Amino acid sequence: MLGTDRLIRPQFLQVLLGATCAIAITVGEPVKAQSAINPNLKIGIVQRFGASPQDKLTLKAPAGSKLTVSFPSADGTTVQTISSDRLVVEVARLTIPTSILEEKIVLSNHRSFENAAASAFHWAEKGIQTEIAQPRRWQVWAKRDVYDSILLRYLMFYTLKAQGNLTVQMDRRILPQRTVASLIAGDFRYNRDRFDISSSSGIVEVSYQKENKPEITNRPYAGTLRLQTNAHQNFTLVNNVPLETYVRGVVPHEIGYNAPYAAVLAQAVLARTYVLASLHRFQVDDYQLCADTQCQVYRGLEDTTALADRAIADTRGLVLTYGDRVIDALYSSTTGGITANYNDIWDGTPRPYLQSVLDLANRSENQRSANISDDKNLKSFLDRQDGFNEVGWRTLRWRKEGSLGELQTSLKKFLRFSGDNTTNFNKIKELRVSQRAASGRVLEIEVTTDIGKILVRKDEIIDAFDRPDSTFFKLEPIFDNQVLTGYAFIGGGLGHGVGMSQTGSYNLARMGWSYERILNFYYTNTRLQELRPEFYSDRR
Repeated sequence: MLGTDRLIRPQFLQVLLGATCAIAITVGEPVKAQSAINPNLKIGIVQRFGASPQDKLTLKAPAGSKLTVSFPSADGTTVQTISSDRLVVEVARLTIPTSILEEKIVLSNHRSFENAAASAFHWAEKGIQTEIAQPRRWQVWAKRDVYDSILLRYLMFYTLKAQGNLTVQMDRRILPQRTVASLIAGDFRYNRDRFDISSSSGIVEVSYQKENKPEITNRPYAGTLRLQTNAHQNFTLVNNVPLETYVRGVVPHEIGYNAPYAAVLAQAVLARTYVLASLHRFQVDDYQLCADTQCQVYRGLEDTTALADRAIADTRGLVLTYGDRVIDALYSSTTGGITANYNDIWDGTPRPYLQSVLDLANRSENQRSANISDDKNLKSFLDRQDGFNEVGWRTLRWRKEGSLGELQTSLKKFLRFSGDNTTNFNKIKELRVSQRAASGRVLEIEVTTDIGKILVRKDEIIDAFDRPDSTFFKLEPIFDNQVLTGYAFIGGGLGHGVGMSQTGSYNLARMGWSYERILNFYYTNTRLQELRPEFYSDRR
């Protein structure tokens, strides 16, 4: 873990930053003035665009409408304007007279933002200023504009290494070229630092192809789009969109198309609450939230549904609060019959409203949770399938097996991605659950290898061993002629298991429960309130 010595806070000069490269695209429904209950959001819908030279965006206006593009002239003295019904955005690599040195200290790597935030807090306690980024995994960086000299960076790096922080890395790249956005309209190509694009119809259809990913075709977005530089020497396509329009693009994709109405209402409240509690996640890149399962699934105006739209309208402006702040409105697919405490999965400040609860509709008031940490109670619980809200879902219970070879490969990959280049084991001799929470979640696995023991904690276990669908499992060794050949992970649930079970909400809604009662079932001592700015402002 982190060393115990405090580092002296450096005195620093402000760094001079170069101009940022941005493409702003004004599209979609007319964006109303920001209001207390419908603030504008900045959602990164295409992250790390241009990381591959084959990446391409295609922007189209719906039939009968046009896109108007404005951008600075080559000398920056005037503004040029063109009109087109179709635009293509690529990236161009421009030769520069002097190569650029990009260097930063990566303090830690994480599977989730939650653990990255907890790590950043601990580094701050040691006097190190940080920023959180997501190049692939979540990372905590030493704040670049503070540690802006080579001497200061290397002094810190070797000090931290000497203190035993073996996973701290120096990320150093020499960039011989500058990457710019390249917009193609008809037969003309424009390499500029900024493009502003408006649509006469208020809708732009976005198609994009990213390396090694399926092409997304003609997904419509409302609001404002901006292609802007990020902290990774490439670009992010950001959708500037009102809250209630954003929620339209989340609810049906998160709760599913066959959910009963009360479950959809609950999901609408949670989608609205979650984003307002998470506006700080991508501060380093100057937007707020991503559009995939690392945040919430968001698909613009694609496949919106009348049922979800009605639920959003019926809950308009309503959020879930605790102590007059929007809560971390976490939810997951399936809990396995019991939800997890926040700190069963992540480090950091406890969330009193995210407590472990039994996912049983008929539980008594004095049996809100249970302690199943010991082997006997855990086995009994995992052997049971009846009575739970998730009965009938295949992820309520599962068994996943992994050979020693497969587990060794996944653990080595995990260590490498975590920045650990010193732990070079050859063979796993034993896996053992060394700590377990009352909710049954594994808090720590002890791995005995040919060179010693490795400890893997909380949600990092999912990345380290690949097989389990959650941290709610028990281990069972597999033998062949009395020789250990692997392990079976026997458990339940899909995802982190904190907060509302989406599949559980289906059952409660079908039993006639209101969405208010469903939310109260999963979130302890929270209040449903109409949104006010003080509920979510200044969360950074």
